[in-house]
Amino acid sequence: MDKQNLHSTAPQEKQDKIVNMFDEIAPSYDKANRVMSLGIDVSWRVSACKKAFEALGKENIECVLDVACGTGDMLWHWQNEANKAQKHIAHLLGIDPSSGMLEVAHQKLDSLLKQGRLRLEKGEAKALNVESQSVDILSIAYGLRNVVALEEALDEFVRVLKPGGVVVILEFMNNEKKGVFDSLMRFYTSKILPLVGGLVSKNYAAYKYLPDSIQHFVSSEKLAQKLLDRGVKSYFVKSYSANISTLYVGVKI
Repeated sequence: MDKQNLHSTAPQEKQDKIVNMFDEIAPSYDKANRVMSLGIDVSWRVSACKKAFEALGKENIECVLDVACGTGDMLWHWQNEANKAQKHIAHLLGIDPSSGMLEVAHQKLDSLLKQGRLRLEKGEAKALNVESQSVDILSIAYGLRNVVALEEALDEFVRVLKPGGVVVILEFMNNEKKGVFDSLMRFYTSKILPLVGGLVSKNYAAYKYLPDSIQHFVSSEKLAQKLLDRGVKSYFVKSYSANISTLYVGVKI
């Protein structure tokens, strides 16, 4: 990846560089995530699924769409948690702009693909190839920061959701942090995580981008307001592990 400041480049050029970065780190992405989060990210994803099912309030779910699906972690959790909760998901769809990440997802989710219960597509959040008002649950886990066209992406999320549909966002938000422990967590995120991710992936530049992307992202309050302006009401918002990760669950009015 070009080590110049991504935030100084034109929007499409910036988006292309981010996608290329994920192509490069795709083979080691899952391992780096588990090491950097000490495996805690699994519990965050499980919580997201449980709260979404609660907010939706249906036993039979026609479509769950995971945007920026990456290597397929969240798609796997949707199916696994649905099984535990005795929910039936008729169709899972994953969309991501990175061919490298989708290649890993194809390997990881091979059984679901063969059963015809899952489809994986290459595409961007700002232009989803999905029918309007056809999705029950739309999730994006740790991918929204990487979407340059944030406003267009949020418009698309609301467009494809059914009335009463649920938006699920897991993200490292740029929330205001106070106190000694929060300062320690900020130091860990900005200094330690890039080193660990760089060691695992052999790509330090890609993981140096992590704290930079958080710094330039919105707070959970601002994101909730952007969604409310589009007709999505907050259902559940919670920060985990000293505000490192935030879960937002909203319902389309």
